[in-house]
Amino acid sequence: MRLKRFDCRVDLRVDLRAATAAVLTFLLVGVAGPSPAAAPGLENAKCLSCHDGRKDAIEVPGADGESRALHAVPPDAFAKGVHAKMDCVACHTEITDNAETDNTHRRDPAQKAKDCASCHEELWERARQQGVAQDKPRLGVVADNIAAYKESFHARKNADDPTRPNASCDECHSSHSFNVPPKDSPQYAEWRLGVPETCGKSCHEESLETFTESIHGEAIFQKKDAKAAVCSDCHSAHAVGNTSLAPFKLAVTAECGNCHEENFKSYKATYHGQINTLGYAYTAKCFDCHGSHDVLAVKNPDSKVHPDNRMKTCKECHNGKKDLPEAPPGFASYQPHGHAGDFERYPQMWLANQLMVQLLVGTFGFFWLHTLLWFWRELRDRQQGKVRPHVRADAPGLAGARHAGKHFRRFSATWRAAHLAFALSLMILTLTGIPLFYPNAPWAAPLMKALGGPQIAGTIHRINAVIFAAVFFWHLAYVAVRLARNWKEFRIFGPTSLVPGLQDGKDFLAMLKWFFGKGERPVFDRWTYWEKFDYWAPFWGVTIIGVSGLMMWASTITATFLPGWVFNVAAIFHSEEAFLAVVFLFTVHFFNNHFRPDKFPLEVVMFTGSMPVEEYRREHALEYERLLQSGELEKYIVDAPSRPMALGSKILGFTLIAAGLTLLTLVAIGFFGSH
Repeated sequence: MRLKRFDCRVDLRVDLRAATAAVLTFLLVGVAGPSPAAAPGLENAKCLSCHDGRKDAIEVPGADGESRALHAVPPDAFAKGVHAKMDCVACHTEITDNAETDNTHRRDPAQKAKDCASCHEELWERARQQGVAQDKPRLGVVADNIAAYKESFHARKNADDPTRPNASCDECHSSHSFNVPPKDSPQYAEWRLGVPETCGKSCHEESLETFTESIHGEAIFQKKDAKAAVCSDCHSAHAVGNTSLAPFKLAVTAECGNCHEENFKSYKATYHGQINTLGYAYTAKCFDCHGSHDVLAVKNPDSKVHPDNRMKTCKECHNGKKDLPEAPPGFASYQPHGHAGDFERYPQMWLANQLMVQLLVGTFGFFWLHTLLWFWRELRDRQQGKVRPHVRADAPGLAGARHAGKHFRRFSATWRAAHLAFALSLMILTLTGIPLFYPNAPWAAPLMKALGGPQIAGTIHRINAVIFAAVFFWHLAYVAVRLARNWKEFRIFGPTSLVPGLQDGKDFLAMLKWFFGKGERPVFDRWTYWEKFDYWAPFWGVTIIGVSGLMMWASTITATFLPGWVFNVAAIFHSEEAFLAVVFLFTVHFFNNHFRPDKFPLEVVMFTGSMPVEEYRREHALEYERLLQSGELEKYIVDAPSRPMALGSKILGFTLIAAGLTLLTLVAIGFFGSH
């Protein structure tokens, strides 16, 4: 398993170490106060006379009964360290004299040698008690590092020697000579270049050997590039954790992005990256494809992402086990870092994005302007007292008082059920899809968690996609049957046809004249031009969203016959068309049917199926007059909905509007937060 050697890695987060090193001398002397003078014979000079490493190695009994050599303390290195002004016995408090018996000192059993953690914790606590903690924030940083270390793999008992941890502070920091140079200095760069050897030669020899051959190791050891990745960059500072758990996998992926910003950005735009951004680690991450210690350049024949090796790499996850079928050939040409900003490298994505951008700009530009002009004209008419007259049901030409309180049947129960299924499935599709579209939004991760995670949300999404498509295809079948039965009466163009015609263009121009006060408000027939657009738009939308979604859903079948870049293009079409549909429906469609002043706050005809006769005459005067003249009006006249039906329709309508506006708000937060 990749990264298996990281379970107890040395952790040397350089920025924290540098800051800590720079203040340790002050902390130890300035906060704790001057150390008491060492007893005669226990001065540093006396200690170093034996422990300077210039004589024979000093051996002492080890925990396993075997003798071990003590670490030498080179005087020059000690003099440059942050502890140079301290007495040796300030830490080695158990040593009471310099007499030696079998290379051991006389020790005070009541004393115990100071350890790094307890000493620095005491300094921090003392600073807090003295009320100077706010002036010494780095003391708090060190205390936090200690707390993190105590929870890390390094602090756990060593499997071979339970009397010691896997790694102690002085094994990484070398307490006798610890001194990290100031950042951005040549000395600091040199120190950083030595981090891999500190980790590797102490504990992780195998990992160091692999790392040395990698592109990162080549940069460190051959090119002397101190900006290249070292152990501590990926394995955090003092909180070295289990590399098989999600927190580490997510963190190390983000660490890759600190250096490889553009590639990380493009990765986050893919399904793998979206799931990762939401806090789930089961999709492919940087190291799954590129390796961990063994990262090689793409052009290297041994690289995991070299064209000759990509299928093998894909099959490490897509191996036919569990719920992932075996990767088909098309996966090898998928572009995990493709983006729409580079025509030369990714022409298909560039073209797809340009098409969708033009469609979005054109659609929203036209209809939002139409909406604003309509609202402005309505407002101006009201200010000038030009309110549309209320038509009484018993007025002349309305077939007498028998229509008072009556309704005009506009939509059958079948049409209303289809509309409701369409609306509900679309809203659920939006709810389950937008966390992937905007994974960085503040609401995305909590929403995905509330949905039960990406896998459950994905199942809900696909179920509602089937419902959405089923309603659409049922509609096509329904229309086909109706046309077959009434083909002699069918007219492609005409007052009852939903096919846009010349009259719709005239109506639109008449509306523009009214918008600018150059004409009277036009009257309409059975269908207005904006209703026809609402009808035909799903034919494009369902096709684009449905085909692209199906391609990604059945990815194994798709990639068996098509190259992998079709997934990059499908993702663009699917997400951008979904964005278009959601924003159009919850802005333009809501305004046209609910929010324009003469409809506000709610139009319930799509829930009740009928509308007052006087309102229908006002909204669709041409059809009303035609039906009245032909004697067909009566067959459309129905009783007003019952009180429970009317109340239920209002509750349902307001609920759907509230849900739509909530989804629109989430989309707006995600959109503006990502641009």
